[in-house]
Amino acid sequence: MAAAAAVSSNFIFLAPNTCSSQTLKPPSLVPFRRAASAVAFPRLPRLVPVRASVAIEKETPENERPETFLRSADSPHGDAAAAPTTVRARFERMIREVQDEVCAAIEAADGGGTFKEDVWSRPGGGGGISRVLQDGGVWEKAGVNVSVVYGMMPPDAYRAAKGEAKAAGEDSSVKAGPVPFFAAGISSVLHPKNPFAPTLHFNYRYFETDAPKDAPGAPRQWWFGGGTDFTPAYIFEEDVKHFHRAQKQACDKFDPSFYPRFKKWCDDYFFIKHRGERRGLGGIFFDDLNDYDQEMLLAFSTECAKSVVPAYIPIIERRKDTPFTEKHKAWQQLRRGRYVEFNLVYDRGTTFGLKTGGRIESILVSLPLTARWEYVHQPKEGSEEWKLLDACINPKEWI
Repeated sequence: MAAAAAVSSNFIFLAPNTCSSQTLKPPSLVPFRRAASAVAFPRLPRLVPVRASVAIEKETPENERPETFLRSADSPHGDAAAAPTTVRARFERMIREVQDEVCAAIEAADGGGTFKEDVWSRPGGGGGISRVLQDGGVWEKAGVNVSVVYGMMPPDAYRAAKGEAKAAGEDSSVKAGPVPFFAAGISSVLHPKNPFAPTLHFNYRYFETDAPKDAPGAPRQWWFGGGTDFTPAYIFEEDVKHFHRAQKQACDKFDPSFYPRFKKWCDDYFFIKHRGERRGLGGIFFDDLNDYDQEMLLAFSTECAKSVVPAYIPIIERRKDTPFTEKHKAWQQLRRGRYVEFNLVYDRGTTFGLKTGGRIESILVSLPLTARWEYVHQPKEGSEEWKLLDACINPKEWI
């Protein structure tokens, strides 16, 4: 998911879907059968038509990274170099630090590859840094993007996104003006070459709306969203448990209900409906989160983002040099095809960015360099490939 798109995905919602537990059948032309019992998704507001809902300025390439992408009014006393005090400024500082940390760890694990960096800004404020390492020693493609976005959305789109009706007593004859919004986020997808080394995706974002006087029924709001998820082609239980344990440890520092709640949300969100399977083996995912103290959620998002390197890099170090065959590589490419399907069909950030004229290279940085589709491919029952597909169809509790 591209950063410019991802940070905006907080206010573009999909209608709830239903997924179900399934049992793998032996190889045949019959699709995998779904069980009768259904697992309910977390409640999400309905889809908002995005094409006419949001206005975002086009980006301008820059030669240097600025101290901040915030407008001067959002910087402490208008000083970009001052210590950040607002949530906007502190979140931007956090995502830029995490971008540096993750990129340094990726380059170290690669042993030779380096990131190409593009910096861009927008005339009315905001901008971003896109970094991509491609065709390295370990990484087929690794993208780590940050962005800060300012834009406008009509109050009706705001209400629909939040699932709210007009305020009682609101004068319908008054034409409300557009609602300003702010969004900042970091988004990353890391695709290794070795089929035994897993793909990782993470995204953390913060969103605010303002409330101008001519926008009745659209109060100032804020929320956080994000998550980290794990997509291997082959299951090594020690790796999956290590990854999920890191997510649980980050969650448990703030609320013991977070991990089970956000793990289920992750399993539900990354569901490829037309395939009847998940994209991978899950992790955590949350969105539209504002029912806790703002400072607590800022700290929680920071903890999750800072947990990416210790959750992932030790697994890469264990698997990056594992010998593999063409058969292993072909299976990895088939699973990459599923990754592409989810991102282009269902991912809210990707589809929002494509429909609203976002920076296309940042939007599509999540896609792998190579993928594969075979007609009616089904792995042999009991094989390692079958075990992975079974886990994607029937999510497990790994810890």
